[in-house]
Amino acid sequence: PSSYNTRPAALQKPLDSLACLSLQGHVLEKAGIVNKTKVVDNSKKIRKNWSQSWTVLHGGILTFYKDHKSTSKASQIVPEYTVELKGASIQWATKDKSSKKHVLETRRGYVSLLNPVKGPELPPSEACFVIRFSLLTSSFDVLLASRNSSELDPEQSRVRRKLKRFLQRRPTLQSVKEKGYIRDNVFGCHLDTLCHRENTTIPKFVEKCIKTVERRGLDVDGIYRVNGNLAVIQKLRHKADHEEQLDLEDGQWEEIHVVTGALKLFFRELPEPLFPFSSFEKFICAIQLPDYSLRVSYVKDLVRSLPLPNYDTMELLFKHLCRVVEHKESNRMSVQSVAIVFGPTLLRPQAESANMTVHMVFQSQIVELMLNQYKNIFSER
Repeated sequence: PSSYNTRPAALQKPLDSLACLSLQGHVLEKAGIVNKTKVVDNSKKIRKNWSQSWTVLHGGILTFYKDHKSTSKASQIVPEYTVELKGASIQWATKDKSSKKHVLETRRGYVSLLNPVKGPELPPSEACFVIRFSLLTSSFDVLLASRNSSELDPEQSRVRRKLKRFLQRRPTLQSVKEKGYIRDNVFGCHLDTLCHRENTTIPKFVEKCIKTVERRGLDVDGIYRVNGNLAVIQKLRHKADHEEQLDLEDGQWEEIHVVTGALKLFFRELPEPLFPFSSFEKFICAIQLPDYSLRVSYVKDLVRSLPLPNYDTMELLFKHLCRVVEHKESNRMSVQSVAIVFGPTLLRPQAESANMTVHMVFQSQIVELMLNQYKNIFSER
C-alpha cells in the first residue's frame, strides 16, 4: 500500500549549511530547499517527478511546506507532510534510486538522514521508536524496532517479529488500523468520528486548549488575534496527533499564542467545519433577517438542530470566547475582534463562490450575534 512508499530526497545543499532561522526570539530550527520525489505508489514503481519543498527541521521533526512564504502565514498554513526523525537510522539512497548527489531516502522501517556534523554515521537510537508517514490524506504512526536486536528485551523482540511478519504481508491501511499499529490523527479528523473514538461529545484537545487559555491567557494582549511561532504550533499539532497524554503545561508550550494557534488550526482543518456545510446557507439567511429578535430566534433554532458533538463543542467554545471578551480591557479583544477571527474559521461553504467576500462579513456577524446572545441561544435544549 502507499503507506509504505519509498521517498528519496536530494538536498540542494547539505543540512549543516542550511540557514538557521530565528522566529519570535527562538533560534530553534534549520530550514532550506529540499528536492523530493515519490518512486513507489501502491507497490508499483512510478516515474520520478522531482519537486522542491521548503523544509524546516525543528524539535526532531522534519516538516515540508510548499514554499518558504508559507512559514510567514501561520494562521493559514497546512504543511505537505511531516516526518518524525527521532531514532532514525542513516543511509544513503542506492544508485538504482537516483544518480544525483546528496540523495537520502525514507522508506519502510527506516528514515535516512544526513548527519549535519559528522556525515553518514549512525546516531544513538532507542530500542523502539515511532516514525510518522504522511502521504496524501493518510497520516499515521508505525511502530519500528531498533536496528540492533541485541538491545531488545524478549517482549520487544516478540513485538518486532510479529510486526515484521505482519508488514511482510503488505497489509491494507484498514487492517493496520484494526491491528492497532497505527492510530488516526486528531487534526483533520471528522468531528463526529473523533468524538466517537474518544467516547465524548467534545474533542479532548479542544478542552485542554480552552482550559490552558483560561488558566493563563485571558489577560494576554491580542489573544487569538496574534499568531504564535509556526514551527512550535506544528510541533504541538504533531504531539496532539501522536500522544494521548498531551500536557499543555509542559514548558515547550509556554507561549500561549502557540496554544491558541493550534486550537484555531484544529477548527480550520476539520473536514467539515463546526457549523456543518448543510447549515451554512441557513445561517447566512438567518443573519440577514431585518428583525433582530427574529434573527436571534432563527439562529437559536439552527444551533439546536445541530448534531450533539457540534452543539456541545460549539457551546463550550462560545462560553470560552465570552470569557475572553469579558477581559477585553486587558486583552483588547472585543466581541467584534473575536468574531472577525473566528467567523471564517468556524463557518465556510462547501464550495467557493463569487459571494465569498460577502460571506466573510456574514460569517463574522453570525459569531458576533452568538456571542452577544450566548445565554439565550445555549439555554437548556
